[in-house]
Amino acid sequence: MSQTIVMLSSLDTKAREAQYLKDCIEEQGAKTVLVDIGYGRPAQMETTISSREVAAAAGSDIDSIRVMQDTGAASTLMMQGAIIKVQELFSQGQCDGIIAFGGASNTTLATGVMKSLPVGIPKMMISSAAAMPAYSAMYFGSMDITIMHAVVDISGLNDLTRAFLERGAGGICGMTSRSSGMVDPSKDKKLIAVTSFRFAETCAQAVMRELKKRGYTAIPFHAQGVGEDAMENLVAQGLFQGVVDIVPAGLSEQMLGGNRASRPDRLEAAGRLGIPQVVATSGFDMISCGPITRRDNGDALWLKRAIGDRQLSIPDRFRVEARTTADEVADIGRRVADKLNRAEAAVCVMVPVMGWSSLSVKGAELYDPEADAAFVPALRAGLKPGISVVEVQSELNSESFADELVNKLLEMIEASPADSDGGGL
Repeated sequence: MSQTIVMLSSLDTKAREAQYLKDCIEEQGAKTVLVDIGYGRPAQMETTISSREVAAAAGSDIDSIRVMQDTGAASTLMMQGAIIKVQELFSQGQCDGIIAFGGASNTTLATGVMKSLPVGIPKMMISSAAAMPAYSAMYFGSMDITIMHAVVDISGLNDLTRAFLERGAGGICGMTSRSSGMVDPSKDKKLIAVTSFRFAETCAQAVMRELKKRGYTAIPFHAQGVGEDAMENLVAQGLFQGVVDIVPAGLSEQMLGGNRASRPDRLEAAGRLGIPQVVATSGFDMISCGPITRRDNGDALWLKRAIGDRQLSIPDRFRVEARTTADEVADIGRRVADKLNRAEAAVCVMVPVMGWSSLSVKGAELYDPEADAAFVPALRAGLKPGISVVEVQSELNSESFADELVNKLLEMIEASPADSDGGGL
């Protein structure tokens, strides 16, 4: 069966290059759908979906966009319109994969569109700006976008640009030919998302072992911010039956300005979809604020929060963890309550009283039980009735706490309406 590849191209300036990529894809037996995301002069080749149609989908018109002085606003409108048109193609079965090429502007616009497609749909960006430090992580974010670094500007056709376009065509055709499309949760209705990081690894491993014994498949996510965003995306896609959120600290890092900040909507996807979740407190006991050179360079975070006066863990010059204060921990508790109050399914917060990570147990660098103690009162004061808070007399990285997490989650799953009527995911 022939695959259909969506091509996003700025056909006001890149028509020759787009035609070459289109030909390379079609030579391999795939169909193409060409979407014009350019907003300069009219397209210099025939399109499947014109820039005028893209602009109209965003509630605007291409003539107005072309005269905008604010290129950021123009690009945003074209992105919004292209997302709508690509989503329509996907729902019609006309998007087995997607590809684009260009520099910084086109890469930002095209990858923004790609992020709207589910995980599992092949996505390839051929970019001359792939290695730009300030932008590269933004391009793929928490989505499964493959970035091919074109070391030359793809402007005009020559031996090098042809080579990159040919290889890009081969890449997207190869991926779609081996892809079964978006990840289908119906293939395994017993998936559980689990967050972890270095200082909670023992707990996470014990949770995953116990889930396996109980017939579930645990999918771990590295809680360094982007990994948590990826989990939220996949939870929103409906892949999981439950969540063991051992390290929800992307939320606190975002609040306090730490290195592992997640998106502002952290801790919302499971509740919004009605998926049971157990939330622990690992990572709320620290702020990631390395490298240590920030201390000596007048760094804004270090000055604002007086990081240099705190308990610190410095395993090397790149990694620095600073202890959170009681006031910060209380603020985190209030924010967690606000997030979990929106949940449409069972949720439980489990607090390991004897230490939230390997860094905050007795004798460790960030041990501060008085600061930890500020969390539960602030959390309970803000939570609506029906959301339980369980204080467990153990440390996070213990078999007993891991067992408590698993037992509570499975209790909620078994009691949930979706599980009892066979709906699951």
